[in-house]
Amino acid sequence: MIARNTILGFVLISQICVGFIGNSLLFVFYVYMYFIHSHLRKPIDLIFMHLTLGNILTVVFSLTPHIMVYFGAGNAINAVSCKVFLYIYRLSRAISICTTSLLSTFQAITISPRNSKWAWIKSRLSMCIFPSFLFFWILNMLIYIHLIDAEVPRTNVTMVGAGYFQSYCRSEVRNIPSHSFVSFLLIKDILLVIIMIYTSLYMVSVLRRHHRRAKHLHSPSLSAQPSPENKATHSILVVVSCFVLFYGLNSLMTLYIFYAPQKNPNLYPITVILSSCYPTLCPFVLMKNSKIISRFYSSIL
Repeated sequence: MIARNTILGFVLISQICVGFIGNSLLFVFYVYMYFIHSHLRKPIDLIFMHLTLGNILTVVFSLTPHIMVYFGAGNAINAVSCKVFLYIYRLSRAISICTTSLLSTFQAITISPRNSKWAWIKSRLSMCIFPSFLFFWILNMLIYIHLIDAEVPRTNVTMVGAGYFQSYCRSEVRNIPSHSFVSFLLIKDILLVIIMIYTSLYMVSVLRRHHRRAKHLHSPSLSAQPSPENKATHSILVVVSCFVLFYGLNSLMTLYIFYAPQKNPNLYPITVILSSCYPTLCPFVLMKNSKIISRFYSSIL
């Protein structure tokens, strides 16, 4: 058991290092480009900055307490720190979900044709970014503060019936506000995922129409060299696909653990790793598909 916990601890340390460094590098890049090279500034850069900030908080507050437990420092997590870790993790995770949905919606409207149904909002799009951020933070802070009382430090008691265990905390069903409240949380996340999928499908259709138009023009240079908007759209599509994949797997695993009559401790590390896969991989997907970012860091190094 000690060797297993040590291995899991090193796996999570590597994940937190990769996720923190990747998101920090991306955050620094967008801050530098936005405030120093203002001529290259784009409104969508603010959304990328916000997303990387949410990813950093998610990775740190999701993995740090588990690492402490796996290396034998779990006793340092008391009732207050248990609630703080889980509250900030859930809040940052919700911010990440909302921002990813905003990102896909923003890009879908940006690349939409002038005669589309989104044309009327195109000119006002950049003005909606900061109010959206403020709305995301206030809404989710108010939502997840209601779940604080449901979290208590984990004991050595075997848990049976509905409920959820973290390696350092456990959720008590009797302290959750109501089943309708949980249903509201589930519906909120499902609606955001539906928005991501819908806008992603719309972007794919726009890209296909653009590709067909380029082929009809019989211009190899147009079809071989995609525009910056198309490159950004491809990156966002990959990011959204990663989110939907890992979010779906993690949600299914969490629901199974929550409602399983007999808890299987071997499943908990899997949910921890899955919950941090998206914020860990997200910055590298964006960096890989951006020549500007690659040139920026290659010039520094």
